[in-house]
Amino acid sequence: MATTTYHSRSNSFPSQSHPIIESVEDHLCRLRADSESTSSVCANLSSLRNLHEGINDLIQMPSVQQTLSQGNWINELLEGSLKLVDLCALSREIVSLTKESVHDLESSIRRTKAEAATSSDISAYVASRKKITKMVNKSIKNLKSFNHKSTTEDGLWTMLKETESRDLSVLKSVLILLSGENEKSSNKTSWSLLSKFTTQNSRVYSESGAEDLSSLNIQKSTKNMLKQLKSSETTIQELEEGLEALFRSLVKTRVSLLNVLSH
Repeated sequence: MATTTYHSRSNSFPSQSHPIIESVEDHLCRLRADSESTSSVCANLSSLRNLHEGINDLIQMPSVQQTLSQGNWINELLEGSLKLVDLCALSREIVSLTKESVHDLESSIRRTKAEAATSSDISAYVASRKKITKMVNKSIKNLKSFNHKSTTEDGLWTMLKETESRDLSVLKSVLILLSGENEKSSNKTSWSLLSKFTTQNSRVYSESGAEDLSSLNIQKSTKNMLKQLKSSETTIQELEEGLEALFRSLVKTRVSLLNVLSH
């Protein structure tokens, strides 16, 4: 597996290779490879968590702290970290709303001891799904202003900005997955809106089919509703756990950056 050697182009890194730097480079390399494959969104969430463990260790290095404390780097990184924490928090909220709406509809079906829920319960569920899709649309459009590109050849800066980029890409994938849309969806308008602001890194689930929440898009005419809803439960649970772990990692990274600013 090829690895980009950031430290060879930067005075902010030690002159010799360092295990922490090599670990971060390895995690970024794996995420790059995953972005070109059909790796699952949940697997990428786990990879991001591992990446941020390395990033936090990196920020603790004296040479790195000294570099970050100079100029405007730290302020820009803090701004980016706040946006990522907020985006991850929103993704968790959407997962929670999705899980709650699925549970409510499943309970309704079980109460009636039938394959379908009552008309009013289905209407409530469809309204919830529309609310979630609206939240996703708004969030993705707001991401257009997110500046995650490196504007310097410095190795440390490039590494940290690429980490931001990977965070953003995977969280975009999560949002689109939660919308229940995919390339084969009959709702082409919604998919076009969602995919317009999505890079190739966000295509993994729709191509592989390993993670597909299109079963959440239930209408009144849908048959075998309970079976269709239950097919989404495992993915929802994995997303919930993955986002919770990533959220803690993002907060930890932000705290590390704030500590640099305060010293």
